Amino acid sequence: MPKILNLTQHPATPEQVSAGVFEPQDKSEVQRLLTFDDLPSSEEVWDRARKLAQIARREGATSAMIGGAPYLMAPLEEELVQGGSSVAPLYAFSVRKSVEKVVDGQTVKASVFVHIGFYRAQGTFMAKGDPVYWPTRWEATPEGVAFQTPG
Repeated sequence: MPKILNLTQHPATPEQVSAGVFEPQDKSEVQRLLTFDDLPSSEEVWDRARKLAQIARREGATSAMIGGAPYLMAPLEEELVQGGSSVAPLYAFSVRKSVEKVVDGQTVKASVFVHIGFYRAQGTFMAKGDPVYWPTRWEATPEGVAFQTPG
């Protein structure tokens, strides 16, 4: 199974975890590096991208699920694929599904995001059968959404 490090602000979903995504040992450091409170200089953006890539290598990741400020993503992609050991940058792909649930006799409609797979940076979609593409099947049930990841 691939080792996909979560380099986003948010925790990985159960579907992503079953596809090989794991959290960094120091999630707060990753969140700090992804957060910009002021307009950053180009040097600061590249420095943070380098530090995030170093974390991915230190954690032994083969890939990294990335997301955050758009101006950070291109430098982060580049830093991940350069250096001694290349780490494949991936974007999570999900779809919004509408589900209905009965609560206190009322039908409540809600939207949920369902993880489908990953999109490899540099424009190559990872097709079924590629080592780190794990599609997720979903099914709406009265209790919510049931997920089933193929084994």
